[in-house]
Amino acid sequence: MFYEPGKTDHGLPFNPYKSIVVPRPIGWVSTLDPDGVPNLAPYSQFNNLGYDPPYVMFSASPKPGGDPKDSARNAMQTGEFVCNMATWELREAVNTTSQFVDADVDEMALAGLEPAPSVLVKPPRVAASPVHLECLYHATMVLPGRTIENTSYVVVGRVIGVHIEDDALTADGKLDIARLRPLARLGYHDYTAVDSVFTMAPGGPNAEQLRRGMAGEPKVAAE
Repeated sequence: MFYEPGKTDHGLPFNPYKSIVVPRPIGWVSTLDPDGVPNLAPYSQFNNLGYDPPYVMFSASPKPGGDPKDSARNAMQTGEFVCNMATWELREAVNTTSQFVDADVDEMALAGLEPAPSVLVKPPRVAASPVHLECLYHATMVLPGRTIENTSYVVVGRVIGVHIEDDALTADGKLDIARLRPLARLGYHDYTAVDSVFTMAPGGPNAEQLRRGMAGEPKVAAE
């Protein structure tokens, strides 16, 4: 089959697009509004951008009427946010915090989650989450939609602090991903969790430099 999004009908009972770019990691973003009211919400349009320094992005659709959702608005107004790792163990709380509620509702309390103080930014962390990224707001890119309700606010933040629970690491000092089981979004109402990991080493003339870069080790300067 072939279709042109927005021009021709795909002919399927459900739009297949969100099931094509998968799995998508979930950014569980905590913010404070200018009055100090906490907000917590999951975003499946979320990913890492760059490494040195590290940046992350999350993309939020607007509220009815076109205004940014609370997470995006708070990040832009206060200049700070935190990304908490969403895991299989916390899946029900993640789902609870996805609800559309009034801006003065604390979703962390709504989901029965305990907050933990951050070190370098004001928004709290989800204490039960094993990994957190403290972020300073960097920029927003607005992607126009076919209607105002389909506008996307792509919020980029620079990671300035990283929290990792000691028991989230393996004996050789790596994140124990298969045990943590981070959540990822598929299409429709479907999700998955990482519970299987395999290793592939790069090849080619620059294999060693690629290997070190992929593993997070310092890159070797070319001679």
